Amino acid sequence: MFVNAESSLNEDVSQFEPYRDMIGKGMFDKETEEYIKDQLDFNLNPNYDDRTLIGDNPDDFNDKYYGNGDCEGPDALHGTHVAGIIGALRGNKKGGDGVADNVLIMSVRAVPNGDEHDKDVANAIRYAVDNGAKVINMSFGKGFSPYHDKVQEAIAYAVSKDVLMIHAAGNDAVDIDYTENYPKKPAFDYIDSNNRKLFLNIGANTKNEGEELIASFSNFGASEVDVFAPGNEIYNSVPQSDYKNLQGTSMAAPMVAGVAALLKSRYPQASMLEISDAITRTVSKHEQLSEKSITGGIVNVYQAALYLENRFK
Repeated sequence: MFVNAESSLNEDVSQFEPYRDMIGKGMFDKETEEYIKDQLDFNLNPNYDDRTLIGDNPDDFNDKYYGNGDCEGPDALHGTHVAGIIGALRGNKKGGDGVADNVLIMSVRAVPNGDEHDKDVANAIRYAVDNGAKVINMSFGKGFSPYHDKVQEAIAYAVSKDVLMIHAAGNDAVDIDYTENYPKKPAFDYIDSNNRKLFLNIGANTKNEGEELIASFSNFGASEVDVFAPGNEIYNSVPQSDYKNLQGTSMAAPMVAGVAALLKSRYPQASMLEISDAITRTVSKHEQLSEKSITGGIVNVYQAALYLENRFK
């Protein structure tokens, strides 16, 4: 695994290196230049050690008191947009309405700049669970996970507390039944098959029909992706009281997390396992999704609510 990871990293760095000399010469817009610089200097730089800044050893899972309480950091665009999709104020005619209208969001920033460490992910899950979260949105992912057993233990801990985890399936347009994408669904070694429903992988769909229904970037998988949700050209909140169109399975995941939060607020007597069951049983079926996901459909909040209404009336 480590050899492959290093090989892939070197290949990715080499792809960006030719662009370094082009920065500052007017060949790219400012946003593209910043992206290239981030890739070269931080994300794909094997010599960059970000852990010294926060005083932590990423290999020591016994130490969890590190970092700080500043969730905004240098760039909070991604997380702010995700949070807005879940719970932006409804009906004020600004930006986009949040899916849930009665939700409290706990901001736990475990991914500073798109390259999460397994230790941070595991600790973030446990922190959210221990502080009362019932739905955890995870709009992040990666292809290599050297300490995934520790992440699996944290996921199993969340499952034991009846916490629903919603994970973005990824934006590589690949079948994750056959391509590694972490964090993964809970392993049978940790929990039983029924409770695997407390970890849902979410693909992204568009507003289009037919062959364009699945977003061109979205990962898929007949046994790994549970359900699809809107994730293309999603207009919602970004920092400094602004709004922006973004796309990705990062946007599709909070659509489902918002549905779960909405259902929990309406049916507090329902367990999160029952809410997950309602979400996956009531999808809007589409032929194009039948071999791309477990449910073969798109999340349908109205039908999920009806399902729970009939169950608890």
